[in-house]
Amino acid sequence: MKNKYVFLPLLFLSLILTFNTQAQQQQLADQIVAHVNDNIILKSEIDQSVADYMRQAQVQGQQVQFNKGLWFDFLESAIDNYLLLEKAQIDSITVSDEEVELRMDQRIQQLIRQAGSEQALEQAFGKSLLQLRADFRSDFREQMIASKVQQQKMQSISITRPEVNEFFESIPKDSLPTIPEQVALSQIVIIPPARGDAEQRAFEFAQQLRDSIVTHGKSIEELARRHSDDQGSARRGGLLPLMGLDELVSEYSAAASALRPGGISKVVETQFGYHVIRLNRRVGDQIETNHILISVDSEELDEDFAIERLKAIRDSIMSNPDVKFADVARKLSEDPSTSNLGGKIFDPQSGERLIPLNRLDPAMYRVVLLMDEEGYISEPKSFNLQSQNKKAYRIVRLDRQIPEHIANMKQDYERIKSIALQQKQYRIMQQWMKELRDDIYVEYKINVPEMESSL
Repeated sequence: MKNKYVFLPLLFLSLILTFNTQAQQQQLADQIVAHVNDNIILKSEIDQSVADYMRQAQVQGQQVQFNKGLWFDFLESAIDNYLLLEKAQIDSITVSDEEVELRMDQRIQQLIRQAGSEQALEQAFGKSLLQLRADFRSDFREQMIASKVQQQKMQSISITRPEVNEFFESIPKDSLPTIPEQVALSQIVIIPPARGDAEQRAFEFAQQLRDSIVTHGKSIEELARRHSDDQGSARRGGLLPLMGLDELVSEYSAAASALRPGGISKVVETQFGYHVIRLNRRVGDQIETNHILISVDSEELDEDFAIERLKAIRDSIMSNPDVKFADVARKLSEDPSTSNLGGKIFDPQSGERLIPLNRLDPAMYRVVLLMDEEGYISEPKSFNLQSQNKKAYRIVRLDRQIPEHIANMKQDYERIKSIALQQKQYRIMQQWMKELRDDIYVEYKINVPEMESSL
């Protein structure tokens, strides 16, 4: 039987992994539905996976009805997962204890955010966080190993230009999709500086909050909820779950990693403002912290300074051919995510330079609508610099514009190549999983219906 859900181990099992050991406890009274070498699969395991998947879908606003086909799809997925584990043993593919702990912590932090608090999570599962980690450490290890095997196989699959041509030619001409209008853009960003002594007042307030914690025993969680300007973490009492040191701005990670667990930092200045940081724990190169962020109020920013500076930059680029937009962006732009790239903006969804107009954020869309030719540079416009959660100003250059058109190899080669590669990977992975079933012992202990493949 062909398995149309060969990728369930990667796409769904990580979503439906929950903290439940009933299957192990009921093994003697349970029904064995399949063997993969020495591994047994119990009916209750598949029942639980299906139920968890349906609950997950409901949380996401989707309604999934139970049916026999769904149940057998999850059985096939569980068999595939064990096949990947057997292949990992053959190829000596492993994951380290540190990798497992990091992934477990990330998953638990995600569940805590969804539940609202550690207490709510523990109440939902009827177990402490320590018990949850202990119960399912082996499940995380197995899932990571299976994913690693599958990823290694996927990465070994490439595609040639003739194969891309063949794929494109196989598409009926009347079925070729219409590609919406796309643009390639670059920007130079200036963040308005603080007026007068606003910066000093923000620092002094952060210092007062630190004194309240260190000297007077106030709770950093409570002060973060009341005063922190990081709205994302403030409602969690300033909690930033386990994050890699390279995921945090350098000043923050340096100050936090220098602390002992429970220690409170001095006031730390970053591009976001002033922080008071408590280190909760460190696991490898990841840290968990609570923090309070105090930033300068937007009403105390010198917006005229940013506007005038950008106007001067724009005039210089437009009047002097030797002044290149990319060079100025690298030197002067205050958005680190684009300045190192010469100001180039990439589609956050696809990673491509060409961005469909309908995927631009509203502020950028309004800027682009006023551009009528490639090379045009906009007047300074305000926007919210999300990476720093600050009001900023920018000038934008229209680097390239492609009108709406029918897909073709000249304009859309990279997009077509990506789709063709995905289809090739899927076909090869399907065949590879079938070969694993031929090489590794699989026995069904129940009658399995013949179901149509999605291929």
